[in-house]
Order: sequence, then structure tokens, then C-alpha cells
Amino acid sequence: MTSLPEAQLGEVPEELHAPWQPGTPAPAGTDPDAGPDSQADTDAHAGAVQASAPRIPDARITEAQAAAKLPLERNRAVRGRNHAAPLPMPAQPLAEPGKELPLVFKAPRRQKPAPHWIDLTPEERIAAVEKLGHKKFRARQLGHHWFERLAHDPQEWTDLPADAREELARALFPTLLTRVNEQRADKGATIKTLWRLHDGSLVESVLMRYAATAHSSARTTLCVSSQAGCGMACPFCATGQGGLQRNMSAGEIVMQVLDAGRRLQSGDVPGGTGRVNNIVFMGMGEPLANYKAVTSAVRTLTSPAPDGFGMSARGITVSTVGLVPRIEQLAEEGIPISLALSLHAPDDELRDELVPINTRWKVDEVVDAAWHYAQKTRRRVSIEYIMIRDINDQPERADLLARVLKKRGDWGWFHVNLIPLNPTPGSIWTASDRAVEAEFVRRLVARGVPVTVRDTRGSDIDGACGQLAASAD
Repeated sequence: MTSLPEAQLGEVPEELHAPWQPGTPAPAGTDPDAGPDSQADTDAHAGAVQASAPRIPDARITEAQAAAKLPLERNRAVRGRNHAAPLPMPAQPLAEPGKELPLVFKAPRRQKPAPHWIDLTPEERIAAVEKLGHKKFRARQLGHHWFERLAHDPQEWTDLPADAREELARALFPTLLTRVNEQRADKGATIKTLWRLHDGSLVESVLMRYAATAHSSARTTLCVSSQAGCGMACPFCATGQGGLQRNMSAGEIVMQVLDAGRRLQSGDVPGGTGRVNNIVFMGMGEPLANYKAVTSAVRTLTSPAPDGFGMSARGITVSTVGLVPRIEQLAEEGIPISLALSLHAPDDELRDELVPINTRWKVDEVVDAAWHYAQKTRRRVSIEYIMIRDINDQPERADLLARVLKKRGDWGWFHVNLIPLNPTPGSIWTASDRAVEAEFVRRLVARGVPVTVRDTRGSDIDGACGQLAASAD
């Protein structure tokens, strides 16, 4: 989840448009195994931290589809579906037979939070202000205070009549998030906050401040949650093992960002005053399973003040385990945000178990969708790959990962982001050995695959990738 996918994802130059279409044979010369391996210096990579499908008008997944979970493959020696040679598989299934969590696409019905200013369109905000008996220009004033000044105390709205401030605040700005506690790490530069929603559901966000280095400028990244819990059932992820409680509203998502903005504005985070530079939807939940609220939140975050927070879309990354119809739909939204695909295995045989959504959309389908996203948006896709000792870190899988990605064209459409597994309570797995990780990197580099290893922040406060469980204990 939480650490920034450090590669600075950029636009793909027009002259590098891919000549190859998924579903057709790769052109000659694109096989990364065509030539001998070259030795590559991995020292700078092993610890590095720098970082058109047709629109589907209604890509909703039905309850019947969600219930039809395909069984996991139990033949441990079976050949993979997207590769020729057998690959090593764990001796035992990754989830105990009979105890696998189901995939859940449709969140349980819960009472929605009260409508908030954030959830309204600019036109609806004007209508709401006028309904309360105020002139429509008050909507612009309120937007200026809320999004630009980050002044959320109505007593600070001094350009509004004193008797109108409390009335407008009560009617249009209900409390969405209540801070339960927070934990700090990295000398205060990483802050994990536990929030209680109006119905008692708990979610977490993580704010990470990075100092300037010789290779990058100072920046601040916020990891936000989009659901209370998660229904994707990944066995290595604490959030996924907790199940899905409910979707979050656009207002609840955006409020995590506005709170971080106020903290930085006030100097509460070491390093002086500042603002949020990057937002990653890598907290609790599968963002594309809460599609409407997430895209609404992104539009609010990228709309200029006073209608929104005024962030650049290029500073926002949405992560997904691979909901193919939603990836295709997102590509058509016209918002140039970055996409991160949580792949974690290059073969269907293993990914069926590591990322259960693979029983619905296979590796080739999800990578094709990511390729289409890069082609349509001109934004490089980050391929996320958790490194788990003796599970998915074999040299053969590094080779296959390179083939899977590069056969779709070598035009800079992807970047691999390796993530050392972070410990979670009760987990029997651990991160790959450094030597194994370095060999995995070497093999990718030798095949021309751009790769970095994530500098995991907040693992000592259970705030790193895969650790968020929203516990008040």
C-alpha cells in the first residue's frame, strides 16, 4: 500500500507509440531473451527509491459474478497458462483449503454519510447556498475557504456574515472523519492516522515527507484509503484479510487530503510548511471497486480552486489489483492520472492464489488493459511486485515478467516497482533475501526492464504496503 511508487511516471512521447497490438504475435526483435544476458550493475537499483479500449458505459460487476468465485488450481505441478516451462510452486496452497476468503465486489449496504460540500458539483453548491437563502456568490467564498485556504473553522470565514457562518457549516459541512489516533516514524516525517467514519468504520491514511536528495526534490506524498477494508482477499495483505466493510464517499476520500494539507500548511510535519505533492490510492481498499467515488474525488482534487483542491492530475496514482473493465473505463475518463497495477506474479498459476482476482481476469488480460491505459493516456504504468521469499522471487519468474511486459512493445510504457514484503500479524511469509532480490533486479535490468526497489516507509508503525488493518488497539 503506502509508500510512493517512486518512479516519476511521465508521458510517453508520441514518436514512441507502440507498433504492436495485444493479442497478436510480438514483432521480431522484441523478445528479451533473443540475445545473451548482459551483466548489469545492480547496486543503484537494489536500494533505489527514485522514482484504446472502447469505453464500457456500464462496467458494473454483478452480484452473481462476484459470487461465482472460481476454484483455485490444486495441481502444484501443472504448467502455467501463459508460459511454456513449468515454474516452481509453493508446496502448499497459499490459503488454507476451505478457508479462502471470497472475492467481494459489491460493498455491504451501510447508511451513507451526510451529504457534504465536497460531494456536490459546483452547480449543486450554488443551488444549496441559494436554498438556504444566501446569494450564489457565497458558494465561491466557501470554496475558497475550504479548498484554497484550508480554513475549516467557520469562525475563520470572516468575509461571511457572522450569523451565516454556523448555519452554512451545519448544513453543508458535516464531520466526515474523526481522528482516533496517530503514529509517527522516520523522525516524524511519516504519520499514520487512524480515522473513524460516521458509522464507526475505521480507515487509515499515511503521510510521508521526503527530503531533497541529489536525484530528487523534496516532496510529500499522501497514501489514502478508498474503502473501509477490502474485498480482494489477497492472502499476504492485512487489509484484504480483514474483508470489506463499506465503500467510502468522495467526501471522505478528499477529507484525508485536506487534513494532510492543513498539517503541512501549519508546519505540523518536520521540514517546514509545504503542501501535498503526490496522492497515491494505495491505502485500504481496491479503488476501482469504488469507481464512482474515486473518480469523483480525483476530479475534485484536480479542479482548480475554488471548485477543488487544484492538484495536478499527474501527481495522483490509482492502484488496482486488475479490475479490467474499470481500467478500460478509467482510460476513457480524460484524467491523466497514473495507474499502478499490483501484478505480484507473471504467471496465472501463482497469481490465481496470490491475487485472487486473477481467477476472473488472467495475467495477459490485465497486462493488456494496462498497456491500453498507457497508450490512451500517455502515462507510464507502474507494475507493482511484492517480493515474497520462496514464493514469487525465483529467477525464472523475473525472466517471465520481462517477457510478459516487453512483448507488448518496448516504448517506455511501464516501470517495475519491486516491494519487499512487509510483515503482518500471523503471517508465515517474509521478504526475499537481499541477494535473491538483487538477482531478480539483475535479470530484469539485463532484459532492458526499468526497475526500482521501493524504500518502504512506516513499517515500524504498520503503515507500509500491505500492513493497514485499521485497528484501534
